[in-house]
This record gives sequence, structure tokens and C-alpha cells, in this order.
Amino acid sequence: MSSPSPSSFAGAKDRPKVPRTRAATWSHRETLDFLALWGEDGIQAQLSRCHRNADVYQWISERMAAKGYCRDEDQCRTKGKDLKKSYKQAKLHDGLARQRCRFFHELDAILGGGGGGGQAAPWCQVVIKEESDPELDPEQGLPEDYYAWARVSVTDGSDLEPQGEPSPVAAAAGATAGSSSSSSLSSQAPGGLLHPEDVAAPILLPRHAAAGGFIKEERSPVEEEAGGSTPYLYSQEEACGESPRGDRHLQPLLRRETRAHLDAPWRPTVSRRAFPRPRTLLSTREKLAQLRSRRKRPRDDKFDELLRDIRTHFREREKLFQGLWEEEKAQREKDRRLWTAEMGWIRQMWAKSQREREAAGEETESQGARPIKEDHWDLCKDLEGAPPEDASTPEPPLLKAWLESHGRSFGHFVDGKWMKPGGRETYATKNPTTGEHLANTLQGNGEDANAAVTAAAEAFQIWGQQPAHVRARHLYNVARNIQKHQRLLSLLESLDSGKLLCEARDADLPLVVRHFYHYAGWAQLMEVEMKGWKPLGVVAVLIPRSFPLLTLAWKVCPALATGNTVVLKPSSSTRLTALLLAEICTQAGLPPGVLNVVTGDQCLGEALVAHPDLDQVAFAGSAEAGRSVRRLTAGAGKKLSLQLGGKSPFIVFDSADLDSAVDGLVDAFWLNQGQAHNAGTQLLLQESIAGDFVQRLKRRMGQLRVGDSLDKVTDLGALADEGQRDAIESLVAEARAEGAEIFQAWAALPSSGSFYPPTLITGVYTTSRCVREEVFGPVLASLTFRTAKEAVALGNSTPYGLAASVWTETLPLALEVAHSLQVGTVWINGHNMLDAASAFGGCKESGYGRDGGKESLYEYVRPSWEIRPGPSAVEINCKTFATSKGTEAPLNPGDRRAPSDPEGEFPSVDRTYKLYYGGAQKRPDSMSSRAVLDHSGKVLAYVADGSVKDIRNAVEAAHKAAPKWAKQTAHTRAQILYYLAENLELRRAEVASRLEALTGAGREEALREVDLSIQRLFHWAAYSDKYGGAVQETPLYGASLLFREPVGVMGIACPNEQPLLSFLSLLAPAVVRGNCVVMVPSERYPLPALDFYQVLDTSDVPGGVVNIISGDRDHLSRGLAEHQDIQAMWYFGSKEGSTAVEWASSGNLKRTWVNYGAERRCWSDLQEGAGEEFLYQATQCKSVWMPMGDIFAN
Repeated sequence: MSSPSPSSFAGAKDRPKVPRTRAATWSHRETLDFLALWGEDGIQAQLSRCHRNADVYQWISERMAAKGYCRDEDQCRTKGKDLKKSYKQAKLHDGLARQRCRFFHELDAILGGGGGGGQAAPWCQVVIKEESDPELDPEQGLPEDYYAWARVSVTDGSDLEPQGEPSPVAAAAGATAGSSSSSSLSSQAPGGLLHPEDVAAPILLPRHAAAGGFIKEERSPVEEEAGGSTPYLYSQEEACGESPRGDRHLQPLLRRETRAHLDAPWRPTVSRRAFPRPRTLLSTREKLAQLRSRRKRPRDDKFDELLRDIRTHFREREKLFQGLWEEEKAQREKDRRLWTAEMGWIRQMWAKSQREREAAGEETESQGARPIKEDHWDLCKDLEGAPPEDASTPEPPLLKAWLESHGRSFGHFVDGKWMKPGGRETYATKNPTTGEHLANTLQGNGEDANAAVTAAAEAFQIWGQQPAHVRARHLYNVARNIQKHQRLLSLLESLDSGKLLCEARDADLPLVVRHFYHYAGWAQLMEVEMKGWKPLGVVAVLIPRSFPLLTLAWKVCPALATGNTVVLKPSSSTRLTALLLAEICTQAGLPPGVLNVVTGDQCLGEALVAHPDLDQVAFAGSAEAGRSVRRLTAGAGKKLSLQLGGKSPFIVFDSADLDSAVDGLVDAFWLNQGQAHNAGTQLLLQESIAGDFVQRLKRRMGQLRVGDSLDKVTDLGALADEGQRDAIESLVAEARAEGAEIFQAWAALPSSGSFYPPTLITGVYTTSRCVREEVFGPVLASLTFRTAKEAVALGNSTPYGLAASVWTETLPLALEVAHSLQVGTVWINGHNMLDAASAFGGCKESGYGRDGGKESLYEYVRPSWEIRPGPSAVEINCKTFATSKGTEAPLNPGDRRAPSDPEGEFPSVDRTYKLYYGGAQKRPDSMSSRAVLDHSGKVLAYVADGSVKDIRNAVEAAHKAAPKWAKQTAHTRAQILYYLAENLELRRAEVASRLEALTGAGREEALREVDLSIQRLFHWAAYSDKYGGAVQETPLYGASLLFREPVGVMGIACPNEQPLLSFLSLLAPAVVRGNCVVMVPSERYPLPALDFYQVLDTSDVPGGVVNIISGDRDHLSRGLAEHQDIQAMWYFGSKEGSTAVEWASSGNLKRTWVNYGAERRCWSDLQEGAGEEFLYQATQCKSVWMPMGDIFAN
């Protein structure tokens, strides 16, 4: 559309009015009118939105090109910069109105530059009258048709040379009315010409008041004759381009105008400023005058409609510009990806050429000089097309030689030799990066598992009896042989699992060697440091596909050091490194049968776990697989350690070094392509630094390189298989559907192979799957927090508890957060720091048991006095066992109890034994009681018959007390146990009498049990501050601390033997280490435990720390084992009850300690009733790594 121009010419009064119309096209002239009318602020805002200098002019000039006006493509990048510079100068220099005119001159020159065929750029001079000013526009009474519209003539020849005063022709034209109606503009007219199509589109301009009356402007029609008088802005004599249209200048002229020209008036008859000044430059008098004139100046609907139309078109132009900019960004991203792919291919070609040169050099040295055939390839040609087909890294000769020596076919390694039974299926092991075939391995079955366990059991008879020094020598020799074959192992580890070669070579293999050396030392010290313990027997080790070699060393080294033999089953997809290690161990002199390796799928693993001759199962894998293993081993008498999945939080506070945190996050999260249980897959950022950190992280993610695992410059390799990639894509798609923001670094992603780009998910909910579940891939979910307390709550909100890292320069904050996180390992200002001397493991659904350090030895030993329990001979249905109370017929309520008064003069006062939880006595939810018989079978008392509802209430009370009780000092907990001993001593005779009447024991025996109970309380009170932790001696330049923390809320079911002593022997170690307990007293003799809550009430024990629920032991124990907020369960009862507890504990994978129905434990013996085993079961280890290095270099 056209916009009003207040330029006035005399002599147009008698011309007929033309109805107001809109232009059919958007020409560059109308663009100038539009920009001028929009004003200075609108122009500046549009220029500020431009990401590039030429962007705004690209969309302005589209219509111009359609009309035949061309622009110089070579200069488009610099014109925008020049225009912005001109606009800035116009704002700074004096004479603002004139300078703004100059700005539009240059804008017009840019938009109309570079036509073809020798034509110059036509332009339309635009002049906007300033707001009404009394000095410039004294006549305020304006007629109704002030904004009437008419045609005017415009020329384009006034911007070619600097002008001074207006020419006489222009002056005469201003003084002569109506002369413009007879003037014409032809293609031969001097002073400037219009294109024919431009003539057809009229420019509509308003009428204005001037001296001598009202005048109008119009564009005169095109005439054949030249020399007609036309109202030009400058004289035609001063205008260039008098030659015909085809001889016009080709280049736009951005000229510097002279001061005389800028100071000259634009019209000889009208004195006005060309453009309005900003209100900030007006004086107070001028502002008041504007206000007065605005109140008086009439405005009609036509002008308002014009402004609305202008704004509408401006918004349309903005939308168009935004679309063009989005297309430009997409093109830039596409170019960047192509460039990154090209550079990656160039690096591969360079590495290939280097290897060929090195190989050629070696051949030259060995065979003499000979001509070398070089591969010449055209770089430019290859960059345009696809990379060469042979771009993958060839198989290393060392690895190839080992595979070929076995014919690329492997069997089981049992009893020190290779075993290939017939009739077995085979599995093709492939390189995850390229899909190339490496070797074939057997799919074993139950017969193979039985052969391996039999060989291990026979070898245990010799290996378990070997002196400690002999076992230490064997482990030392294995470590030395691993070092000799370290190159081969690292190559095989990389190709077998897809792990990067640099990670396998620089991280995993040194740790494997370190573990064998470390546990060679523990094997030497077993008779001193582990006195009172003995090996278990045959240990089954099942390892996952991530970190196959390192996980193998974690499990195998402590098992061999303690005297056990091992049957190893590697993952279905990563088998070769385990077979190679078994062969290396045999070459090192390890006796046959000590280490056996069988390969197969899940069926083989189930057959191995269920084998009756196994004594321990060490499993590492997913949480679901861990639950299956727990159910398979329930009631079998096998010890179990689980290292399961994780969702490790990566917490960054505003006091952290952000650059170091970003680098640490990259190392933590994309280690092994995110296929690690301890990967930091949950990013928690403090809100004040979240935006800055995410931007830095995205830049760092864009620099990660994805490719071949053997390439030294690769940051991420391939996933294990296509199924894992599909699972990751499904989870990311679900997060996107929930409204999360997904950022993925797709640059240089190989076209083939199981690759997935590094992915960052922000804006997610805490309930999203990507936040709560383990992804097991390069996907990172980010959340924000405000306070440290909220960060701890978010870190503990997942069901996993394997590891975490805290990033802050404030040490007190770091230690407090590390202490509050429910995980097994915490790294401060670091991640993935591991060592053989440091315990590593998890809690909650990340499993239990520890790898590394002395703590891992306890997983493979049992007390010297303990005999291995056999499997239960009675098959039970674990799904229905003890789901309801016992079916024994209740005693007749009318039966008389044994009288408490022998003389019978007064009836005894009836006493009601209630439940005890939350620090108070409570009636049972079932509102029923059960009879307690004495040793002769008479009813001695009635006690509350607890139910699962009472268990839930007791657990809730325990959880309320747990945080405060765990934070109590060790000295405070010890004093409370001493108070218990004091108050029990005061009731010594009474308690002994109760034991004598209940169990039928003699007076001396009853008093001795009470005295031993008091002694047991003293014993565990003494241990309250002597088992807190240690400093682990690792290679870290800093401190690696081991804290022994409470497990949490524990359920304990007590045996019938020695009811008071066994009750306190189980209660005291759990409570003194900071746990809260829900006790199920002896089912047959519950009265000593129920009498004991009177002692608790008088001994300052906080409510909820000790809770006592009497009733059916198996029914209540099952309720405790199935409860999701119970962290550990101790059961001392029947074989069937032990089986049910272990089976039910798989729900949240809680720790269990059961006796499998064995009644041999002597509670009065110090080793059996108060040994180190109780402390081990009552605590869990947490390793905290604190690096240092402000003074000296690391």
C-alpha cells in the first residue's frame, strides 16, 4: 500500500479528486513510504531483530525483484552493515531531521541497487510532515477534505549527485498552480524515468495546507514528449542520468551529501522539517504545543484505517522474515552436519593412511626397500559423495591371530581345558560398531552347568585348604600375566562390547590388574585379618554386558582370595574376554577347576543359579534380573550378593566450578555410551545456574565424536545391540510426548551400526519414566532445585541407590549432602573414581553387597562355626505361604490360667499384654489375643495377636523416628543402652522368675540368661563408637572415606531359644548402629520381650525406635518382608519361613539374614551370639571420594 506524503506543490488545486484506493503491489517505493511512516522507533526495532545485516532487506526486495529491479548479490552482505552505520550516525550528529533524510536516501539506494541493462534504480522521495507545531503550521482550522487523495508524479533522478539550492525550474514549478497537470514523464525525459509497470500503480498522497491555499500532489501521466515541467524535489539540471533509460548507471550510489545541500530548504514556498523529531529531543514549549495541536487536530477514520493496514502488513512481513530465518537456521545446521561428517571421514582416511604407512615401514625394515603402492583419492570428489566403502578400521593383527588360533570357534573352559560338547547351538559374536563377525561360541545348557559346578567342587577340596601364601602367589602370577597380554585384552574388550579402546586400555585394564594385585595381598592376610571366617565353597558369578572384564575382576578376585572356586557365566553378548582371561589364568599356573567359564543364554544362567551344589551367587545386572535370581535362590541356603541398576544423581550447586562440572558430567554420563549402572543419568541443577550450565553442556555435547570404538579420537561408540537402541528411542519419544524439551547432538552420527546421539532432556516431571527408570544409554534427564534439602529429596526419590556425585566448592555442604544421600558411593567434584581398595556397591533396588576393599571379602565367607545349610526338603508355595494366620484351634477362653497366688486368698489382677509401637502400648487391629503356654502346657497369659495392619503402623512409627535416631551421636546411643542394662538389672529377679515359669529352666539358668542379657547390652554399647568407618588407601590424591551407616528400618523375627537373650542379642546391635526396628518376639515365649517395653519406657528410648508386635511369626515376618519401606529383614525360625522371607524380599530387593531353620546357634556364646557378623548385617558401607589439589598438582 502507499502511505501519505505531506510534500506540497502549488498549482494543483483545480485538479479533480481521485477516490482513495490501495496499491495492488508492494513496491520498493511503497516500502520506503511505509518505513518512513512507521517512524524511527519501528525501524530501529526491526533492525535490532535482524540476526544478519542483510536479512531485513532480503524480504523487502522480493517484490522489487518481481517488478524487474535487481540488486547486486555480491554487495548484499555489506549494504546492511553500511545502513546500520548510517542510521547510528544519523542519531548522533546534529541536524537530526536532515540526517534521517540521508538515512532514507541510502536505504533507497540499497533497495534499488544493481539493475541490469544499464538502468539505474528509481526511487520515491518521501517527506513526512512533523506533528502540528504552532510555529510551522499556524493555521489549525483544517477543512474536512484535508486528507483527500490524488495522483502525483514522482521522479528518480534527484539522488545521483549532491545538490545545493533548488533549481529555478523547481521554484517556478512551486509558484505555478496546475503546471504539473500538463507535465509528462517519458522514457527519454531528463531527470529520471519510471518503469512502465510502476506508472500503472499510482501512489496516493494527501493534500496539505500551504501559503496561498490548499495544494495537491499527484503523479503525472506518462507523455511522449520530454521537457515537461514536473515538481521535482531538486532541479533537473542537477540530476544525473539525462541519458536514455538504457544508458543509466548500473551501481547504486551511497554518496556523502554536502553541508550546503543538507542546510538548503526542500521547497521554496513551504518551510517544514522533513521528519518528526523524537519527543526526547523536543523542548518543553514544543511538547506543550504538540499536546495543544493534538487536541485540536481532527483525525478521520480513513487515516486510522491506513495505520492499521500498515501495521498489519508489517506483521505479515515479520512472519515472512521469521520463516526465512528458520529456513536459514535449518540450512546452517544441515551444512554443519555435512561438514562434521566430512571431517570425520577425513580423520578416518588420515588414520588409515598412517597405519598403511607404518605397516609399509615395518615391511621395509624387515624385507628391505621395495616400492610401496599408495592409494590416491580425490578429496574434493569424495567430499561431494558418500565415504568410501572400506572406511572401517581393520581388525588388529594381534587380535586376529588369537581368534584364528582357535578357528574363531570357542567352547566352554572347564577344569583347565576347552570343552566342546556335541549337539549344542552356537552364538555368533559380532562387533557392535560394524557388525563384523568375530567368533562363534556355544549355547550351554544344564549339563554344561553341572559339569562346571562338579569340576569347581572337586577343585575346592584342594584350593580351599591351600595355605594363604600359596593362593597369594597364584593371584600375583595371574596379575603379571594379565599385564603381559594387556594389549590383547584391551582390543578384545573394545571389539567384543563396543567399549572405546582408550577406555579399555587406560581405565579398565589397569583396574583389573590392580584388583588382582590387591587381593593377592588380602589372600596373604586372610589368616590374620579374617580370623574366624572360612570360605563358602563354589561361587557362581554372572556378569552383565557393560564392563565385562572389570566386573569379572570385582567378583572373581575376592572369591579366589578367600579360598572359593568360581564358575563364571559372562553376558550373552560379551563372552570373549572371559574366555581369554580363563586361558591366561591357566597359563599363569592357576590349578584346574578353580576358574571355569561357561557360555550361554538366560536358560543356562537359570540352570546355574538353581544348581544345588552352589554356595554363593554373585550377580550383576538389571533390577528385574536380580529379582528373578532372588526368587530362584530362596530357601536354598545360598549366599547372595547383587549389584544392580542405578539412576545416579549428578548434583551441581551454584558454588561449583561450572566448567569442571560440565567436563565431569561428560565423563560420568557418556562413559561406555551411558551403558553403565553408575553413569550420572540424572542431572540436578540449582536454579540460579541452570540456564548457564545447560548452554555450556549443549556446546560440549556438540563437540562429542561418535564412531568406531578403535578410533582414538572417538568419544562415543556403539550400543550393545539394536534392541537397546529401540528401547532408548521409545523412552525419548515418550518424554517428548509429555512436553519435555529434547536436545540431541546428531552431528557425525555414523550411518550404520547401533549408534545413538548424546541426548539431553529438560523440562521433565519427577514422575517421568526417563527420571525414575534406568535408561542404559546416552540419555540425560535434567531437573532443577532451589535448596540443598530439595536436592537431597530429588536424589533420594528414585528406587535406586548405587552412586551419586556432588559438585560444590563448599566442603561442609558437600559432606552434608553426601551423608544425606541414600547411595553406596558419593564422589565430590568428580565421578567414576574406582579402586580395588575402595568398597563399591548400592542400596535399595541397586542391590546389596560390596565389591572392592575388605568389605567384599565378607560376601564370600561364613563364620568358622557355621555349617552350610542344605536346601529345604519340603516344597512350599511361596505365593500363598503364611499369607494368613496359623490354623491351630484357639484355646478355650474359659480355660483357667496358672494362678499367680499360690495360697489363692486373692485373685490375681488380670494383665493385658498389648502391642508396643510409637513409644506407647496399642491394642491390636484384629481385636484378638493368643494364649501363651508355660512349659507344662497350661495357659500362662494372653498376648495381643498382631496383624499386617499393626505391622504397617509400627513401620510408620519407625520411619518417623529413624532420621533423628540416625543423627544421634554414638555416645548418646551407647548411654541409652547402658540405661537399658541398668533398669534390667533392677528387675533381675522378676525377669528370672518369668523365664523360670515360662521355659521351665532352673533358677540358676534363668538368672544366668538375665546376666548374659545385661552383658550383651554392655557389649554392643561399647561398639557404638568403634565401628564407624575408615580411610581407604587409594591412589587418589585426596581422601577416600568409608562410612558405615545404618541400614534404615529393619524387621527382626526372634527365635524360641533363650527368648530374652536372643531378643536382646538381635535388638542391641541393630539399634546401637542407628537403625529403628520392628521386633517380632518369640512365638512360643513372647512374655520376656513384652515385659521389656516397661524397661524401654524408663530408659529414655525415643518412641518408634523399638517396636514390638506379637503374634504368628511367619505371618508377621511375611508382612515385614513384603513391606516396601523395610530395608532389611532378619529371620530366625523355620526353613519354610526362611524360604518365604527370601522369596518375598524380592519386591524391593531388601537385605535378608535368615537361619534356614538351623537351631545350632548358641546365643550365649560370644562368637555366635555377638560376633562381627551382627555388625556387618546391621550396617551398610558408603564410600565418599574427596579429591584435593589447590596447592600441589594432582
